[in-house]
Amino acid sequence: MKLKKEFLLHHTGEETILVATGDAAFSGILRGNKTLGVILDELQKGIGEEELIARLEAQFAADEGEIEKDVRNVIAALRQIGALDD
Repeated sequence: MKLKKEFLLHHTGEETILVATGDAAFSGILRGNKTLGVILDELQKGIGEEELIARLEAQFAADEGEIEKDVRNVIAALRQIGALDD
């Protein structure tokens, strides 16, 4: 899956912002923390859900179940606004 080109990603220190361009069906912004930024950076490259979870588990010292839950929640939210090409 990959983040659609109609969405622009911006990092501002501790915050990550995903902005829908005029070509996107969704109109608005999505704001989150650095972890969201890491997820979105990986999705820009085009990556599968399981590989994304594995990369985050290797990068962060957190409970594996919590990482999996967070990734699945982010992906569900991105699908809801039409930000992903599956």
